[in-house]
Amino acid sequence: MPVNPCGSPVIVALAAFYGWCTLTRNLFPIQAIEKLQAGALAVDVVTAALVELEDSPFTNAGMGSNLNLSGDIECDASTMDGKSLNFGAVGALRGIKNPILVANKLLSEAQKGKLSAGRIPPCFLVGEGAYKWAMDHGIPPCPPDIMATKFSLSAFRKNRRKLELAEKVETEMIQTKKRREVNYAFILLNKSLFILLFFVCSFLNQTNVTTSLDTVGAVVVDHEGNVAAAVSSGGLAMKHPGRVGQAAVYGCGCWAENTGGSNVYSTAVSTSGCGEHLVRTMLARECSVALQAEDAHQALLETMQKKFVRSPFLACEDSVLGGVIVLRCCRCSLESEPSSNTQALLVEFLWSHTTESMCVGYMSTQDGKAKTHISRLPPGAVAGQSLAIEGGVCRLRSSVN
Repeated sequence: MPVNPCGSPVIVALAAFYGWCTLTRNLFPIQAIEKLQAGALAVDVVTAALVELEDSPFTNAGMGSNLNLSGDIECDASTMDGKSLNFGAVGALRGIKNPILVANKLLSEAQKGKLSAGRIPPCFLVGEGAYKWAMDHGIPPCPPDIMATKFSLSAFRKNRRKLELAEKVETEMIQTKKRREVNYAFILLNKSLFILLFFVCSFLNQTNVTTSLDTVGAVVVDHEGNVAAAVSSGGLAMKHPGRVGQAAVYGCGCWAENTGGSNVYSTAVSTSGCGEHLVRTMLARECSVALQAEDAHQALLETMQKKFVRSPFLACEDSVLGGVIVLRCCRCSLESEPSSNTQALLVEFLWSHTTESMCVGYMSTQDGKAKTHISRLPPGAVAGQSLAIEGGVCRLRSSVN
């Protein structure tokens, strides 16, 4: 694992998990780095990072997201603050350009305490209720014609044609079976229709393999050693209206937790992939717990293998698709300055995925530019059954209060 000595806080940003990716340094959230340089806290920085990524038309988050079966954009997003352990999330949210802003607002409003008459403030809202809450808290709406880009509309039309063809073939198969003809000609016809249906459905499943990126996420450690995580997604293409993926679900889309109690390390995790797989395995939370072990690389590897790829909750799945970016850190004394008030913040950042590729970018406040990387499965590995894992280490200098 490479060691990168640097002297400032770090952002690690996630950009995609599916297929061929085109993440460049121009997509990295530079404004979030500027907030980090100005001393902003991790939870505000991670929100700023996601806003920049949602605003890009090349990501499946916020503006330009996948359209659902009805031709609408419904977004999921969540964020977690490792210092307060507060969490905010929205699901199936329409008409808001930056769903992460609503999730962050839910988190910050919850920190103010109970509402009138002792009511508990919400941390997770969906659909129309989430939209109205956002309006009431000063988050502006966004017209559908701005939310949907030329690319997302074109992809929707192509996907709809593929789906219509698949449904037509399936209907023909059902009608053929009902005739209950047993002669050889009809047997051959059934086989031909089955092969065609399989081809069409397989092609439809590859709709994420485009020049567009997928779910976005970020993990951050700030100048005080606080961590935060966030994730945002437009969900699966042609999903059912109202469907909520892992990006909005507690313990599944993101997790952040500072040191304290039994936690030796602060940890931050963000996930992406097949939402249903990630929800059923609570992968973000599982990774955070595992990262309290001494060897972060081995802990993440075992978690991805045992808790995800070979999870008993996904035993019926032929292909388990997803991945994570993780960050963990702890304070330690500088060997060269044992008597000073300066400590080192040891930061480890890793990523792992079972999809063919994943785009990752990372940057500290003293770096001149972001480092970006396309991680790929090893040659010959099968997506959904194998995994890749990579990462690095930073040593950050910080003063002890």
